[in-house]
Amino acid sequence: MTKTMFLPLLLLHLSTAAASTSVSTECTVSTMDDYPVPVRREVYGDGRIFDISHRYTMDMPSWERKDGLGRFLWLPASMKNGSLANNSLMKLPTHSGTHVDAPGHMIDRYFDAGFDVDTLDLEVLNGPALLVDVPRDSNITAKVMESLKIPKGVRRVLFRTLNTDSYVGFTTEGARWLVKNTDIKLVGVDFLSVACEDHMVSAHLEFFESREIILVEGLKLDDVPTGIYNVHCLPLRLLGAEGSPIRCILIK
Repeated sequence: MTKTMFLPLLLLHLSTAAASTSVSTECTVSTMDDYPVPVRREVYGDGRIFDISHRYTMDMPSWERKDGLGRFLWLPASMKNGSLANNSLMKLPTHSGTHVDAPGHMIDRYFDAGFDVDTLDLEVLNGPALLVDVPRDSNITAKVMESLKIPKGVRRVLFRTLNTDSYVGFTTEGARWLVKNTDIKLVGVDFLSVACEDHMVSAHLEFFESREIILVEGLKLDDVPTGIYNVHCLPLRLLGAEGSPIRCILIK
């Protein structure tokens, strides 16, 4: 093919691709050109993409804080006060909102050895995942785990529980059953802790001991249909941190 033939074909291909590709204009809605109004969404692409991360707000639940997270974001440099740009500062616990746990969170020898969030396997945190409903009247016990009948070979499971109404989670024997009887390496739950209150430390230890299972906590799963998705979770590369906030999405 000569250069003179190739160029028109290339232009035709690009124009066809541009015509068939729709560019989203949903990021802002404006009634007046000078005053755009932002739209905040949790579902994108006509229901194909779900943002399952919680939005950070001052009153969101936080460990050991009865009044919520509190003031975590402020603007020390403001264009309204003469700065060249707006620049915010942020300060919040690493286990706030939707976040990931590293093995050093509750096993001190792993913390000393450097098993922080920067060492977590991104292949585990990204890939096919199963979203399941847990019986609404129970913590996640060994009996519940067995009843879910999660097939061998499934590596990522998100557990939707009763946490919209009350605090439930894995018991120690439920965590032990998962470790010994499944291939699951990513465990996601819809509360700040994967473990129920009476098994807070012991259930975590069951998950952390092998250093192979990653815990994602504080997911927003209430309006997402059960089924198979691709999950994508990315922690910050925080050297020395045993936990990190994450943005987590599901794609059909």
